[in-house]
Amino acid sequence: MKLIASSLPGCMVVEPAVFGDSRGFFFETWNAERYAEQGLPGNFVQSNISSSARGVLRGLHYQWPRPQGKLVTVLQGEVYDVAVDIRQGSPTFGRWEAFILSGDNRRQLWIPPGFAHGFAVLSDTALFNYLCTDVYVKEADAAIRWNDADLAVDWPISAPSLSAKDEQAPFLKAIAADRLPVYEP
Repeated sequence: MKLIASSLPGCMVVEPAVFGDSRGFFFETWNAERYAEQGLPGNFVQSNISSSARGVLRGLHYQWPRPQGKLVTVLQGEVYDVAVDIRQGSPTFGRWEAFILSGDNRRQLWIPPGFAHGFAVLSDTALFNYLCTDVYVKEADAAIRWNDADLAVDWPISAPSLSAKDEQAPFLKAIAADRLPVYEP
């Protein structure tokens, strides 16, 4: 496995070892011991899969006060995956970075607790897997508007297909301080 640091402290791209031949391939999407040896936390308690069509944008989502760290993997298709640091007091607050994750490149992304996350589907369909460090709690569910001008995420699609929740999400500056995570160095 190879880890690639991002410009956002704690956010990491994981390139797992892939073993393939003419019959197909095999790789571990999670191994507690191996990932821990590389410094990746991972007390995962929930696994989710979503399926989305081309042009769907999901995000920017986060949970507070029950933050989730997420290890995300695209099993099939291709997405433009975005992590945004929304931890109050962080030196990278409001900064984002994007990654192409696909069933072909088999890259994973570790998104630490305290970050917002979203993705746009670039292929006809995408099958997306999330391993989460905390369970989903409806009262902790939150979102930031995908096209918040202050964040200026450079999405590769201009008119995405959105859920009602994502269409109506507030801009980051409109979110009360007690509804945002706090940076802990």
